[in-house]
Amino acid sequence: MKYNPEIHHRRSYRLQGFDYSNVGLYFITICTQARKCLFGIIEDGKMILNDAGIIANECWLKIPEHFPNAVLHEYIVMLNHVHGIIESTKDELTNEPKYNEFQKIIPRSIGSLIRGYKIGVTKWCRYNPKSVGVQNFEPLQIWQRNYYEHIICDKQSYQNICNYIFDNPSKCNNDKLYR
Repeated sequence: MKYNPEIHHRRSYRLQGFDYSNVGLYFITICTQARKCLFGIIEDGKMILNDAGIIANECWLKIPEHFPNAVLHEYIVMLNHVHGIIESTKDELTNEPKYNEFQKIIPRSIGSLIRGYKIGVTKWCRYNPKSVGVQNFEPLQIWQRNYYEHIICDKQSYQNICNYIFDNPSKCNNDKLYR
């Protein structure tokens, strides 16, 4: 069915009017499609990554290679989602507003960074479908369409989020959405 805004009512989670290429700290959560557990298992309160999880982790660590204005802070690859804090620093290439009319994604923004990360993980998974539990030529959708973000405004919020990320594996079995 073709997208119809009158029926489908897609809405953005993004803060209206906010420039996501701004300098700042962002807490990001990216979920797998249908919250399918693709990246490993939890054992004794610790995340044990499988091959797809290792790739998701490696792709996360390579973000600054592709986005030099990104600094990675605390993060974790979980069963069916990734949590991470990303710091967007000053873009040395330009001080001009960044806008791409064709794609509607701002280059070097958090949105373009997440898009690149999702593409990297998806590409590997499509070449290695058995690693994510696909046995034949099923369509392989790894990620949900969007992602969640929170703009971190102060040190206490940053510390709370770091603690949340660190404690996530040990609390995962108690979360009905992620079992």
